[in-house]
Amino acid sequence: MKSYTDSKKGRHGLLAAALAAAVLLGGCGTSALAAAPVDGAGEGPMLRQAVSEAKQQRLIVALGDSITAGYEPGMTEDSEPYGYVERLREQALYHGRAEAVNYGILGLTTSGLLNYLTAIQKGQAVSADQIQQGLPDPRASALFSNIAETKAWVEQADIITITIGGNDILALMDKAGDMTEAELKAEAAAVLAEYGANMEQAVTLLAEMNPRAQIILADQYQPVPKLAGAALYRELQKVAGTFTTQVDELVARFTAAGINIKAAHVAKAFAGKELFLTHIYKEDVHPTQAGYETIAKVMAESIWGEYRKSSSQTGKREISIVIKGQELLTPYPPVVNNGQTFVALKDITDAIGGQSRWNAKTRTATVTYEGRTVGIPIGAKEIVANGSRVATASPAFLHQAGSEQKVYVPLAVLVSGIGLDIQYSAKLKTVFINL
Repeated sequence: MKSYTDSKKGRHGLLAAALAAAVLLGGCGTSALAAAPVDGAGEGPMLRQAVSEAKQQRLIVALGDSITAGYEPGMTEDSEPYGYVERLREQALYHGRAEAVNYGILGLTTSGLLNYLTAIQKGQAVSADQIQQGLPDPRASALFSNIAETKAWVEQADIITITIGGNDILALMDKAGDMTEAELKAEAAAVLAEYGANMEQAVTLLAEMNPRAQIILADQYQPVPKLAGAALYRELQKVAGTFTTQVDELVARFTAAGINIKAAHVAKAFAGKELFLTHIYKEDVHPTQAGYETIAKVMAESIWGEYRKSSSQTGKREISIVIKGQELLTPYPPVVNNGQTFVALKDITDAIGGQSRWNAKTRTATVTYEGRTVGIPIGAKEIVANGSRVATASPAFLHQAGSEQKVYVPLAVLVSGIGLDIQYSAKLKTVFINL
């Protein structure tokens, strides 16, 4: 199985960028550049789920490099990422129906992103080399040939996130050993200027294609911990500060022009926690799972002002149910049987504003909500949804809860029968239900 860690060109440039820039600032000798990782960066399958036509659904489109893709060391083309994009989608589910489309591209630079967005705006299919020469992403050809779909996603997006920039200085690092310190400083200044110019044009294109979208632009963290040396650490933090200043200045200019854009200050959140939040101890600069959660937290706070955790996520409950953004806290906890989640019927109907009634003679629970009716017989392998019989492998049952007997129904069957949206996060052990 092909790994994403076998290409020098595929390395993410965050550490490379930091070390190279530190050299330019006089922070370390060129020999330190040889310590840069030789890993690749990979993206798992893109999320390609259709936007709901029946109910309003928040759509997140993520653009950028391997951090957008959610890469970690050892991932292959078949790996399923759980990075900041997936977590951000979960946070969106606290605020309504939500979906995400991930366009994180292996090895992408800001120039490549600009070329990509130019092609998207034109709606014209292009080759990978037309976007960026030598892209190591194995999905590149298929991705760039489907530009029309990508354009539709961008134009529909409610939120557009961007993580980009680390690979820009990678090329500089690769030739740094042949330059004098003065040449390196001049080249670094040029690279930073190009970064700013490319992102200025990239954001302009996004705003033209979708003027209503909330754009979130992340700065660049640096992964080297203080253990590398106090002097070096200070210089590397200055480098990260330079990127942050560029992002803040860019955001300020566009905000003044009426563009809906915010900065996500990831670098500040990583400072002092590099060993915990990155794989630097493996000579890889990508975030750990804790690092990706940190990025998601920063972005969620930029968008919604908060980052929420369910009781099951914090270990207080076996499984959590979040209905219309509020966690269902009940003395009648959910029950998991054969991989299916069952809940006390009245808890759910009360939470959604529906009605339920119990027919003791037929042993059938009936739920009505917004003109829809679902009949759920105890022990039966089918329900009646709006007059139609629907098979189910998860029969309802009576469950003894303390001194009471409660009607427990299969959650997925119930909410789908009355037209609600149900999403389950196995990572969080949380069910999200939205109207």
